[in-house]
Amino acid sequence: MSGDARLYGLVAEFDSPQALMDGVKEAYEHGYRQMDAYSPFPIEGLAEQMGFKHNRLPLLVLIGGIVGLVGGYALQYWTSVVAYPINVAGRPFHSWPAFLPVVFETTVLVAAFTAVFGMLALNGLPQPHHPVFNAPNFALASKDRFFLVIETADLLFDAAKTRAFLEGLETLRVSEVEL
Repeated sequence: MSGDARLYGLVAEFDSPQALMDGVKEAYEHGYRQMDAYSPFPIEGLAEQMGFKHNRLPLLVLIGGIVGLVGGYALQYWTSVVAYPINVAGRPFHSWPAFLPVVFETTVLVAAFTAVFGMLALNGLPQPHHPVFNAPNFALASKDRFFLVIETADLLFDAAKTRAFLEGLETLRVSEVEL
């Protein structure tokens, strides 16, 4: 662990997606886990190369949909049977087929809100400023450069050893990222 409290990590700049993929592969094989890659376009297989696993968002959306289904049904049951039981044309108070359109809509609504807010929460967003924006040439990440950041939070991070490791890759430059 680095002794410099102002250091977020080290960033390596690459000039091609293949060089970034190779760098990520070597970093992962070397044992680094707290790292992130930045690219101007999606790179097939990069997330898997970094060791990303499936996230919990699908489970959260399922739970949100179930909550919407139960909530919509319970609301209609309560209003039609318990709170305001009005006999309309001799129909039963608990007429579940009439409840289905609202139950469908509440299921979709709550699942959609869960998907949006769950994605934001799991990604740590909104985050208007990230330390990696302080890296030299990082503005090129949206044009034609590729970056690999190894954070100081990584268990194997040592400023000198990590810098030497990154400089051993096909990098254009290795820079410090300050908080």
